[in-house]
Amino acid sequence: MNFYSATVSDVKSTMGGLVRKMRTNRKLTQIELAEQLHLSRITIQNIERGNNFTIDTLLLILQYFDELESFNQYMISKLEDHTSIKSIY
Repeated sequence: MNFYSATVSDVKSTMGGLVRKMRTNRKLTQIELAEQLHLSRITIQNIERGNNFTIDTLLLILQYFDELESFNQYMISKLEDHTSIKSIY
């Protein structure tokens, strides 16, 4: 059986695609989004390409697009999943 395992590069690429979709859905250029967030256009371009970016920058973008709460809820659910694991010993 062949199982797919996501790589860090895959996740960064997916996040970049999500940022691009959210930006274009709001009909914003990279420059406009960068100005709104006090970032450079190159930073937005790098994120959308899946290049290195900081978690702070990602969270800022998620907040701008009103997705921070849903991301936080996802993280809380994962935390609860790992908290509820009982030891068999």
